Amino acid sequence: MTLELKPLHPVFAAEASGLDLTRPITRADACAINAAMNRYAVLVWRGQPLTAEQQIRFATTFGPLDIGLKRVFKRPERLEDERLIDISNVGMDGAVQKPDSPKNLSNFANQLWHSDSSFMNPRAAYSMLHALVLPSWGGETQFADLRAAYDALDARTRAIVEPLSAEHYALHTRILLGDDAYTDEQKKLMPPAVWPIVDTHPGSGRKVLFVGVHARQIIGMSTAESRLLMSDLIEHATERERVYTHRWEVGDLVIWDNRATLHRGRRFDLGERRELRRTTINDTPEAMLAVA
Repeated sequence: MTLELKPLHPVFAAEASGLDLTRPITRADACAINAAMNRYAVLVWRGQPLTAEQQIRFATTFGPLDIGLKRVFKRPERLEDERLIDISNVGMDGAVQKPDSPKNLSNFANQLWHSDSSFMNPRAAYSMLHALVLPSWGGETQFADLRAAYDALDARTRAIVEPLSAEHYALHTRILLGDDAYTDEQKKLMPPAVWPIVDTHPGSGRKVLFVGVHARQIIGMSTAESRLLMSDLIEHATERERVYTHRWEVGDLVIWDNRATLHRGRRFDLGERRELRRTTINDTPEAMLAVA
């Protein structure tokens, strides 16, 4: 079988089919997926009943995995393999957590427009999210194309942002939302990373407007001016015509490129169970080795 693609949005995102991801994929298949990611930045795979091991095997086809904020939290993990990131409202005892639980406080930041691990160097390349248990309403994931966002900038704004860089900090969004119980030692484990606001996507060669809520400061600007400009740029990047909303079904696997997109989760009833597993690939020279 060969990879088949059906566009889901006028700008980006496609539904992918034709491959069984529960089985090992060939180098040719991996190259085809990379080419599709360079074009669409988000791929939706329906009906993929992946085990944890199968998801890890598929993800590592494209490079080394990133565990993100697990370096800071050092909390007991519900998922046995540390390379899997638990996107759920379920605790170690298997029960749905209360809305004010540490687990949910940490998850709330996922509802802000962000790029996974933009606060790290290296940052994240692909993220892969697999749906296991879903609530009766809400919980969609939205994506915005940062390449299209750059293309749509007016000339004045483009001239302003071209030379700028921003500092991305791991705990910025969590502290912003009141999740501030971090020690000085934990804060030191995640030093900020600095990225140009106008960057070039390595796969497509297109320029991107690399913004998001992890960016706490534009270098060389006052805090007030920096935050107002970043807010305007995020608003521009996430205008409706550049956003795809994914409505989950059990068995979905969605892959997105963090270097080319922003994403956010949407509200759902926290009293209902929601379980998804994420694997994330580091953007390193060793990553994406399947590119032809």
